[in-house]
Amino acid sequence: MKWHEFLRKVGGLPVINTEILLAGVINTNPIKVQISRWEKSGKIIQLKRGFYILSDEYRKIVVHPQYIASVLKTPSYISLEKALEYYNLIPEAVHTYTSVTAKRSARYASKFGIFEYRHIKTSLFWGYNSIELNKQTRGYASAPPLAGQAGTNGQIAFIAEPEKALLDFFYLNKTQVSNDYISEMRLQNLDGISTEKMFEYAEKYKSKRIAAVCEMIGLYIKNYKRSEKQL
Repeated sequence: MKWHEFLRKVGGLPVINTEILLAGVINTNPIKVQISRWEKSGKIIQLKRGFYILSDEYRKIVVHPQYIASVLKTPSYISLEKALEYYNLIPEAVHTYTSVTAKRSARYASKFGIFEYRHIKTSLFWGYNSIELNKQTRGYASAPPLAGQAGTNGQIAFIAEPEKALLDFFYLNKTQVSNDYISEMRLQNLDGISTEKMFEYAEKYKSKRIAAVCEMIGLYIKNYKRSEKQL
């Protein structure tokens, strides 16, 4: 396959998945050799084995890191600190895209970011929504798309609901949680958190530790909302 033919096939794709690209091809070795050469020459950039992005010179669409996070390992959804940042629930910028998956844990690092995947049991893989990514998407300013010339080509990402992101954070980190610890997190903008939903979700974890954490967070949110009203 010539380079111009390859570009014609993949030029509109945010991420190139070689498994899909080579589907139906009887002898894939020549194309795999070419892909390896194009990577070495800098025409394409590897995200992980079998997944590539066109270099700046050839990329014609913007590519969102949130989309990359959702396609490098499927099914998965962005959660923990990165989701808390997305909802502006914590003041710190988070540079690692942490996702939750029912598959094995993994970590992929490239020039486009660090993408980490935390394993969670299948019974807890829920509580997330899909978002269509564009320049107006919340979180765009803190996580700009990769440079391109036009469009986003219908990129979708999956992200935990805020209540689920909080519970995933405490469940997967297994941190010894106290009221002081929660205060040190400096949680903010909590008006959009539904404590009713959070307690409902916490029951599904079937964990005494998560139930206790939920009680502490619930009290923290109650005090936060009370102080907001007084202001």
